[in-house]
Amino acid sequence: MLEGYDQHVAPGSGETPSLYTRAMKNLGLIGLALGVFLTAGTLADDRPGHSAHGSAFDTGLRQRPWRMQGIGKTHFAVTTKVPEVQEWFDQGNTLLHSFWFEEAERSFRWCLKLDPDCAMAYWGLAAASLNWFSPGTLDDPVSKRGLEFLKDAVRRKDSVSARERLYIEAWDKAFNGSSPDRSRVLASEVQKIVLAHPDDVEAKALYALYSINAGMTWATELVIRQVLEKEPDHPGAHHYRIHNWDGNSTEQALESCRRYGPIAPSVGHANHMPGHNYTKLGMWKEAAISMDAATRVELRYMNERLALPYETWNFAHNRNYLSYIHEQLGMEGASLAGARALIAAPRDPLMNKDDEQGAYDQGIQALVRCLIKFERWDDILKSGVIPWRDIPADKAGRAFAEALAHTGTGNLVEARARLAELRAQVKDQSEKNKGMNVDLAIAADAAEGLLKAAEGDVLEATRLLLQAAAAEQRNRDSGSYRNDPPPYPWPVYRVLGDVLAARGEHRMAVDAYTRALKVEANDAFALAGLAASHNALGEREQAARFAGRFSAVWANADPGLVWRAKVDELALDAKPIAETPASERDYNVDLQSNLGPLDWEPFAAPKFDCLDPDGKPVRLEDYRGKNVIVVFYLNESCVHCVEQLVALDKRASDWSGQNTVILAVSSTPPEKNKESLKLGGLSMTLLSDTDHINARRFTSYDDFEDMELHSTILIDTRGRVHWKRTGGDPFTDMDFILKEVKRMNESQSHADAGTR
Repeated sequence: MLEGYDQHVAPGSGETPSLYTRAMKNLGLIGLALGVFLTAGTLADDRPGHSAHGSAFDTGLRQRPWRMQGIGKTHFAVTTKVPEVQEWFDQGNTLLHSFWFEEAERSFRWCLKLDPDCAMAYWGLAAASLNWFSPGTLDDPVSKRGLEFLKDAVRRKDSVSARERLYIEAWDKAFNGSSPDRSRVLASEVQKIVLAHPDDVEAKALYALYSINAGMTWATELVIRQVLEKEPDHPGAHHYRIHNWDGNSTEQALESCRRYGPIAPSVGHANHMPGHNYTKLGMWKEAAISMDAATRVELRYMNERLALPYETWNFAHNRNYLSYIHEQLGMEGASLAGARALIAAPRDPLMNKDDEQGAYDQGIQALVRCLIKFERWDDILKSGVIPWRDIPADKAGRAFAEALAHTGTGNLVEARARLAELRAQVKDQSEKNKGMNVDLAIAADAAEGLLKAAEGDVLEATRLLLQAAAAEQRNRDSGSYRNDPPPYPWPVYRVLGDVLAARGEHRMAVDAYTRALKVEANDAFALAGLAASHNALGEREQAARFAGRFSAVWANADPGLVWRAKVDELALDAKPIAETPASERDYNVDLQSNLGPLDWEPFAAPKFDCLDPDGKPVRLEDYRGKNVIVVFYLNESCVHCVEQLVALDKRASDWSGQNTVILAVSSTPPEKNKESLKLGGLSMTLLSDTDHINARRFTSYDDFEDMELHSTILIDTRGRVHWKRTGGDPFTDMDFILKEVKRMNESQSHADAGTR
């Protein structure tokens, strides 16, 4: 790792030793010792930029919390030597109830800042990582962190009350025990707390969460009612009721769907979850209002707190779901805009790779789903419209989409070739991946069914589509059908209805469309089909009813869509009819713009005012018109910091070729930076941030342990942040940085072209 760098000579510096060489000479035996540690494969906890409390504290948000408004309110009494801790613990606990785990963790860490031996603060940190979503194996990084926090809570459990100790022991038994069914164990253990402390509202709320099961929804509902009887606005109770009834007598959660968002308006997930239930009920307008609000609230938070899309787990999920809802409302343009915004979101080597799930992956999913649903066959086949990746999921998705597109455009030979590719992918798909991705057998049968219909073999087409529909229903019944949102463009029964109607089999088409509505309530495409088929059968009254329902759902649909034209051609003079379990509000894309933006854009960089080696002020405005890579490093005694600066300096020609400058910032005084520049021969600018003011503004300072962090930040020619990485180690993937700078330039070029 260190080999060769101490011999580096900066370009144009003659034989002047580099800053790295000088630092290594100054470090002497310390540098040698570091090499021994690295060779042995161990890392000391006192490395610069790393937590003194262990690796579990090296990740997560490392800036102090603030008193958050609009998150709801709960109270969980804990033992502490510092009264202020109770306030922060309550905030963390309230956030846990809305699954805002990263912000909950921030509050719990501040509890430890105030009271380092607070056992329940460690329990809170553990609960933020070990929760309803934890896998049975617990071998992922998040779970491993949680287990470390849990150990610290267990060590201190004798310092708290008997009630608090039961919480610590419940998590210890669930996550350190032998049973992989963590929720069942937690439900059993939390039940003991409820029995021992019947007035403990928090215990009842958690019992409700961990007892959620399709076979006992009513029993869980009764516990939730006990919580709400005592605390009508308890955010956890309303949240867990929505999950409890999601997809199972969904209408039973309507009251909580209406209440949860207003109780916690600043929590994205509190606005998001009602949208789940509204989609199940065919209340597409309410679903859009919920998911639209969730997306805007998340983005407002991200912009205020300098968070990027890959740093907020719910953002991409919100936006993908909203694009799906826009499809159902006939808002094709809005749906496509959301999909493309996800694709354009910043990448990250860890959290949003081109070849892994993240905003990019969900953007591809949303784009393909929308283009297929609205039968944009030419767009699917046009090079560059869908930025396919060279990965198995995209190879299968492309074969599926292009098989449909070639069928739709009448190129049946090419459709057959793409279908063969899809069938090959079916053989390679593992059972493990069917739950999280499109079940390719269903996709292949549906695609071949449409191809057979285009070839005139309606009997075989019907068989294949019925086979695909049956498999889809089995997946729904078993819980393996992904509906969050669905990656599939439609329920297969709806496609079968289209095929049958096109062949004049309208009675059978009515049956297929009706079955489609049972799994996707108020699906406008099925409603349009029912209106047309009933009309063809001479059943004008029924046709008018479905035309009215169609008009109600597509009240704000884009003009010019073929399905609306076909319904209008029936001349049924149908008035909009809303058939939903409850009344809905109207939805407009701009209706909630006061909540924040709908799509991510680079946000304005914080104020930046450092001193150059001559003591003169330097601001970002001085570099307007150029891209800036801002690097917060610790000092020249930090070996890894120097490695990063040297690596950046070696690529000086790459940066200048992309209209980019490097600003390296540390707390080192100007006079020392001047000396370092003179001896080091680096071509970049070293700046002083002596009081860590700028580091704090750019979230490059750990408020919990009062120490500097490593940060690398990409800022565009307009002074907006496109990408950043902050943590205990400097970012050294120069190829990735160059790739992102190029993407940044490309996006700015497109934006400039759009404004001319």
